[in-house]
This record gives sequence, C-alpha cells and structure tokens, in this order.
Amino acid sequence: MRSQSYYAADENGLSEAEIARALDLFLLEQKGPLKKVLLIPPDFTRLHSNAGRITQLLYQMLSPACRVDILPALGTHVPVSPSEWAAMFGTIPYDRMIVHHFRSDIIKVGEVPGDFVRQVSEGLMDAPIPVEINKHILDPSYSLILSIGQVVPHEVAGMANYTKNIVIGCGGADMISSSHMLGAFYGMERVMGRAQNPVRAVFDYAQEHFLNKLPLQYILTVTSAPGGRVSTHGLFLGSGRSVFHNAAKLAAKKNITVIEKPIQKAVVFLDEQEFKSTWLGNKAVYRTRMAIADGGELVILAPGVDKFGEDSAIDALIRKYGYRGREPVLNLVKEEEDLKNNLSAAAHLIHGSSEGRFQITYCTRHLTRGEVEGVGYGHIPYEDAVKRYSPEQLSEGWNTLPDGEEIYYISNPALGLWMEKKRME
Repeated sequence: MRSQSYYAADENGLSEAEIARALDLFLLEQKGPLKKVLLIPPDFTRLHSNAGRITQLLYQMLSPACRVDILPALGTHVPVSPSEWAAMFGTIPYDRMIVHHFRSDIIKVGEVPGDFVRQVSEGLMDAPIPVEINKHILDPSYSLILSIGQVVPHEVAGMANYTKNIVIGCGGADMISSSHMLGAFYGMERVMGRAQNPVRAVFDYAQEHFLNKLPLQYILTVTSAPGGRVSTHGLFLGSGRSVFHNAAKLAAKKNITVIEKPIQKAVVFLDEQEFKSTWLGNKAVYRTRMAIADGGELVILAPGVDKFGEDSAIDALIRKYGYRGREPVLNLVKEEEDLKNNLSAAAHLIHGSSEGRFQITYCTRHLTRGEVEGVGYGHIPYEDAVKRYSPEQLSEGWNTLPDGEEIYYISNPALGLWMEKKRME
C-alpha cells in the first residue's frame, strides 16, 4: 500500500479524531479479512510517544471481530506492570500482552554479512551480525503486524523507531549488543539525530533481506510534550523507508533544540514513573552532551532511580566496571570475558560517560552515595538537590537562580536532543 503522512496544522498537534480517521482509512486499505493482528507498541518508557493511545484506538477498531495480541517492544527492559499497562493502554485486557524475552523468545532469520558491517562502519567492526526476532512475529496466523512508535533522536540508532522496534525492541541479545557497540565505536555524537548512519544501515539490511516478506506495516509518530501534554505533530503510516524518512525529517525540526551558547550547568528531571534505572535515566547524559560546556556539570534529578541496569546481569556489570570513557571500556572488552559476552552493557558504559569533559551528578532517593560514586558519578541526595533545583519552580530552558547562578532546565530528556549551535553547524 502507499505510504500516508498526516501533519498537524498547529502546535496543538493532531486531534484524536484526526488520528482515528487516519487509522480507520489505513485499516480499510489492508488486503483481505483481518482475523488475527499483532500490535507492537513501545513499552512504558515511551509513554509520551502517544503510541499507547493509538494502540487503544486500533484495538477498539479491530476487536472483537479480530483477535488482537500486543507485543510491547521491550528490548532489554523489564515487562510492563499492570499499573503501567493501565496508564498507557487503558482498558485493553492485560492478558492480551505477550512479554518479549530477548534471550529466549527469538528465532534467527538471517545475518548481516561482516563485509557489509565493515563497509558501513568505516572498518571499525567487521564481524557478521545475527538478526534474531521474537518468534511471534514469524507466526503465519497473523494477517497483519503493526509496529507503532515515536521517531525521536536516539543515542544508538540516530533516530528511534521504524525497524529498530523489530530488530532491537523485539530482537535478540546478539543484535542488541552488536548494534550498541557499533554505535559506540562510530561515536554517539556522529549518530544522534541522524537518520543515516552505520547502525541504521544494518537495520535497513535486515528489513530488505529478512523482514520484507512479513505482513508488517509501520505507524510512526512525531510528538512533543510541553508541560507534560503530548502533542502529535505528525503521523506516518506504511511499510517503506519513506515512512521513516518523512518522520525523521519532522522529528529533526520538532525534537532538536539548538542552543546559542554552551551550558555550564544543566539540570535534568527524570519522572519517577518513567525512569527507574540509569540504563534509562542516562538519556539525560546522551541527549544533552552536545550542549554542555567543557568543565560544565550535568545535575540529574532522579527520584525514582533505584538500580543501574534494567536486567540483573547488566546491573551487575555496571556496578562492577562503572561508567568509563571509550578507550578504557574497549580495553576492558579485550580483557574481561563478562563484558566481551555482553557488548550492549559495554556500549552503555561508554555512552554513560562524559569522557571526562563534564561532571555528572546523580541526585537519588533510593541509590546511596556509595553506589552512585562507585560507578563514577557524583552524588547529592534528592531531597537536598530539590531545595536548590525545584522542578516546580523551574521553567524549560534558561533559568537564573536567586543567587545569580544560570542553569538550563530540561523536564524530560527522552523527548529530544539539545545541541550547541556550533556543533549543529
């Protein structure tokens, strides 16, 4: 079917009625009767994608005449809890959820050749990358598979979603590890906010060679959430890469903030319902690093963070080795079997480091000073930090405190990318 794009006329975004009409037309264009459909939305960590509401609308349109299963694209994240499910997916029965297990529920469908990896990575990596996806995606009884999610700047894929939802969100450990390491080798700051990069090239190869026979269609959003209210600026539907390309162009306009001067002190708030680990919370590091001055500081207000990794094995590796720069981690990968066998964790240790360029201070309730400092970050107790940096009293962007200190405040780092103007140029 042809790709379809819908753009909001103003900053308020598309209305729910407009989104519902677009989805209804989209379903009408599908060939043949729909008896069984698989929906693949993101998990609760992408609450502001509006994918939860879109999933609800699709479920209402398709059932009960059609059986609808829902496979959240967890990647390595923890399963969606009943309370998170209700907040994101409303009244859809919880038993419609299929939990993705990235180490056990996958089937290998092919392999990205080492020669291709070498070419797109400029010689930085040359090992073949297995393509493994959740076994339910290969179930021939599904007449339609709809992958739903937000296109937004991303630290590994450049721009999130599209095929990432399948080969990472519903993928296996080898692809997750290899793609994360490829992005870390190539350089996060060369990837973020760009729809064309080595990691995307690997995903595109998988789509072209191994996913193209599936009844797979994409529903992509571009959103913002000023003041916590989600605005859907664009809705993109179809199966070709043009769907992703158009969404990425809009996301670059809506989700990248260019700042005239470098930030000496950035303060980033992590909503406690959304961010419960540094694995997720380090979006505060990734998305601001190109705006923070050398010698500056990033203060992360993290009331809900109570662990480092979403996965217990990864949590243990972060505690063991800490967040280090690129060269130390690459040396550890050569020497330590546990890191060598978990490259996604190794890549995360690189991504979560400032490479010594600026200070990172976590302000937590649940992690102790010893735990936070043990992984290489500074620490301030959350209650002490909010006495000075109260989210209720700060506005988005530049703020001047009563004592004259200038800070830059971000209420949700997952919604964009912040970049100093000279880096954009």
